[in-house]
Amino acid sequence: MSNEEESSFLDELLEHDYEQPRVGDIRKGVIVAKTPQGIIVDLGTKRDGIVPTTDLNKLSPEERDALQVNDEVPVYITEADAPDSLVVSIHLAQLNQDWIDAEALMESGEIMEGEVIGYNKGGAIVPFGRLRGFIPASHLSELTRGLSDRQRQQKLAKLRGEKLPLKVIEVDRRRRRLVFSQRDAQKEWEEIRKQELLESLHEGDILTGRISGLRDFGIFVDLGGADGLVHISELAWHRIDHPREVVKVGEEIEVYVLSIDKKEHRISLSRKRLLENPWSRVEEKYSQNELVEGKITRIVDYGAFAELEPGIEGLLHVSQLARVQVNDPHEVLNVGETHLLRVVSIDPKRQRIGLSLRAVSPQEQIEWMAQHSLEEEIVAAEEEAVVEEMVEEVAEVEAAAEAIEEGIVEEATAEMAEVEETAVALEADIVEEAVAKVVETEAAAEAIEDEIAEEALEEIVAVEVTAEAVEETILEEAVEEMTAVEEAAAIAEEEIIEEAAAEIAELEAVADVILENAAAEAATVEEAAAEVEAEIAVEAAIEMTEVDAAATAVEEAITDEALAEMVAVEEVAADVEAAIIEEAALDVEVVEETADALEEAILEEAAEEMTAVEDVAAATEEEIIEEAAVKITEIETEEEAG
Repeated sequence: MSNEEESSFLDELLEHDYEQPRVGDIRKGVIVAKTPQGIIVDLGTKRDGIVPTTDLNKLSPEERDALQVNDEVPVYITEADAPDSLVVSIHLAQLNQDWIDAEALMESGEIMEGEVIGYNKGGAIVPFGRLRGFIPASHLSELTRGLSDRQRQQKLAKLRGEKLPLKVIEVDRRRRRLVFSQRDAQKEWEEIRKQELLESLHEGDILTGRISGLRDFGIFVDLGGADGLVHISELAWHRIDHPREVVKVGEEIEVYVLSIDKKEHRISLSRKRLLENPWSRVEEKYSQNELVEGKITRIVDYGAFAELEPGIEGLLHVSQLARVQVNDPHEVLNVGETHLLRVVSIDPKRQRIGLSLRAVSPQEQIEWMAQHSLEEEIVAAEEEAVVEEMVEEVAEVEAAAEAIEEGIVEEATAEMAEVEETAVALEADIVEEAVAKVVETEAAAEAIEDEIAEEALEEIVAVEVTAEAVEETILEEAVEEMTAVEEAAAIAEEEIIEEAAAEIAELEAVADVILENAAAEAATVEEAAAEVEAEIAVEAAIEMTEVDAAATAVEEAITDEALAEMVAVEEVAADVEAAIIEEAALDVEVVEETADALEEAILEEAAEEMTAVEDVAAATEEEIIEEAAVKITEIETEEEAG
């Protein structure tokens, strides 16, 4: 073998992994066969790995179909005891890879996007590969402090299906904990999205956004990462005093990108550019010398502006206010007044319309005023009908209030009756329970007393029997010993008379001692029996006294408890009755006060509207009379001149 071949062979040996695999190791292997029992994987060791079908079933159908012979796959060693093969898992290897990826994300601090698939009381659930991660409620931007449990659950339910920016804040494989935070990722995510949005936006783009705030000068629109400003002048073609007149917070609207300032991160938007410009149809709707109604919106030194429709304003020049010279437009006009005007010029390109009050003839004014008077009469009639309807509604409310009051009183009476019945029933039940307890206690005391007396008698009898048996035993033993001595003396009398006599004397002495001892022991036993009997009698008497005292105490306690419960029930009944009456009185007062306030407000509003209508009518009548007088004067002057 040459040096090169030997070097190549050594390199192959070094590359080959001969380390014995252990349970928990993750190895890379090559699929060498697919069988009904599973997949065989070459791990580069003496033993092949077998992926059982139970493990393959944990993979998705797409993942199983993608596994082909000669593919390299990571596997997790689950069993290494068999001498000829290893049991390995592709599923566990993939799970372990998810843990590795999660740890890498936590170390790098990188932001990821996750979709909420569920929630519980503590927060939201987000999948991560084959793992499930958790976002605690304290790390969700949508959940603020002070929310009730119901509000919290409603907000969590709305998050289902939404994609959130997240950071991994905890990875614990042993406890299988994977925790994310939206709050930590939100600010950084918004900056990234804002920068991306600024880079992708161009002037003239049309976007859809959600209104995030209203200000006096305009509105802010969330474009999905950055907020743009729509100035109040770009909200509508007509004049508005506040954005709330045309939009509201949370509403989705389309906006037109006017300009982008990437340095200051500012985006200027327009809403009205996407609305139809009313000036585009001015020539179709208006013509020169046409009579129109206009509402005075502004008064300036050189005249006034009158609104013909939302977005269309015309100029009423000071020279067109009257047939005589007018120095100050305020002398003739007031903001908010409506006048009959004549269109004297139209310039759609410059978005200008010229109007004239002087060019309207007196006859046209009189006819228009008459029409307005008729309309005002109709309005007044409608207002009267509304007032009558309101008066009827007030009457209905009062009737309903009376009915409610009667219902409340009846309900309160019924509830009081029920409470009283309940109190009586409770009182009867408590008394019955107390009597039953007293009877039970007395019966128990008597039973205990009987048992103690019987036990005492039994103990006395047992002691007496024992004493008698002891005495009989001692006497029998003494008799037996005496008989034995006499027999021994008779037998030895012939052989050794002297020794027998001595022994007899000694035995008689011993017999005397034994008899004395037996008598003493009998007396002692009798004394002990008497003492035991006396002690048992004393104990029985003490126990009977204690039982009687306990029975008396129990009876007194039960009686006191019954009385206390009866008093408590009566107090509760009284409190409930007082509370119901107070609540009924309060409800009646509230209903009456509400009805009175509503009636007064309706009458005051009706009176104010009637006064306003009368003032307008009187002013209009005076203007007509003055103009008629002027006209008559002009006619007479012309006739005299003629």
